[in-house]
Amino acid sequence: MAKQKTIRNPASFFGVGLHTGSETTITFKPAPPDTGVVFVRIDLPGHPHIRADVAHVTDVARGTTIGLDGVKVLTIEHVLAAFAGLGIDNIYAEVNASEAPVGDGSAAPFVKVLTEAGIIEQDRPRREIRITEAVTYEGEGVALMALPSERLRLSYTIEYGHPALGTQFKSFVIDPEVFVREIAPARTFCFLRDVEQLKALGLIKGGSIENAVVIGDEQILNESLRFGDEFVRHKLLDLLGDLVLLGSPLRGHIVAMKAGHAAHVEFIKRLRSEIGIGEGEAPAGETGAQEQTVALNINQIRDIIPHRFPMLLVDRITKLTATYACGIKNVTIGEPYFEGHIPGNPIMPGVLIIEAMAQVGAVLILTRVGKLGKLPFLMSIEKAKFRKPIFPGDQMDIRVEVIHLHKKYGRLRGEVRVGGSLASEAEITFGTAQ
Repeated sequence: MAKQKTIRNPASFFGVGLHTGSETTITFKPAPPDTGVVFVRIDLPGHPHIRADVAHVTDVARGTTIGLDGVKVLTIEHVLAAFAGLGIDNIYAEVNASEAPVGDGSAAPFVKVLTEAGIIEQDRPRREIRITEAVTYEGEGVALMALPSERLRLSYTIEYGHPALGTQFKSFVIDPEVFVREIAPARTFCFLRDVEQLKALGLIKGGSIENAVVIGDEQILNESLRFGDEFVRHKLLDLLGDLVLLGSPLRGHIVAMKAGHAAHVEFIKRLRSEIGIGEGEAPAGETGAQEQTVALNINQIRDIIPHRFPMLLVDRITKLTATYACGIKNVTIGEPYFEGHIPGNPIMPGVLIIEAMAQVGAVLILTRVGKLGKLPFLMSIEKAKFRKPIFPGDQMDIRVEVIHLHKKYGRLRGEVRVGGSLASEAEITFGTAQ
């Protein structure tokens, strides 16, 4: 069974945003199993996290934009394609502006950076979505179809009625070697006749012939193409990136005709509906069974557990299912216990690490057994281990999963990771009371 993957070391890439023209650095960091792809706006207070999910898509005008609670990250499709093409399941992508850098208009710069960072397997099976019957989407002259296949295959047809493009078709079974060689170098493209209109709309401020193929009325304005059919290959790249928004790797054959980002997103929504995945959900395993997942903000967490400052130690629940929950805790030097806990060398107390883990567990237990409004209490802590210290500035990625569940109590296994490395683990038993 295939394992989930992340990167070994952090790595960064600097460039300009295609539409905003802003200088942007994107930093890739390892993420724990089952995290998925998460963008982090480190230029904003609280470093808001946005999972790459079709439910978070806010705009598809000349690129794919995701957003949550008013915070956005623009033009992420080439970055997503690099993740998908290299088989990376779990990763944090930190950006210090509102748009990912465009690089040379392809996925190749991101592939280079990620490959140099190293790609490693993790200790969890890969959760794939298998296509078992045809799913189709048609609208305004475009069509997409998902068909059963033992491997991910993408087939794309474009038809622009332009002498330099004509009709192009390409089909690939996707694996890292094929992606790096045949798809990743293909650059984005635009028509010269559209440039002024796009600029009037406030787009392509960072666009140039250095990061896009520009097509004039009769011919291509760039000196050369990387492939004779570079245009359809780039459409394959865009589709592969947008498919990450499904939430899990796909096993099937996707056929696209004259589509684009807007059609990709609508197709992904249709695909989710047809195979029984709602917004914010993900498959429970390779067999195709699904379980509902949700995310909770701090106000929703406060509605479930009674803890308040300074003892509320969970900032966000990123994933909540019937069997496990994931949350984050940002550790800051302003937390009151640092004043007295090893002054001059502040380290988060182990008991509070366990408490943060337990609070994620309490959210899981109270929602799982239908006891909202009840008071959770600890019955036992076993097999607790502290493998590395946690310091101010660290982000704790917390995962708690059910070992055994009874209507009066629940036994859970929890772990805390920092930067992808295991920092602490324990088994916790909960009870509930009025």
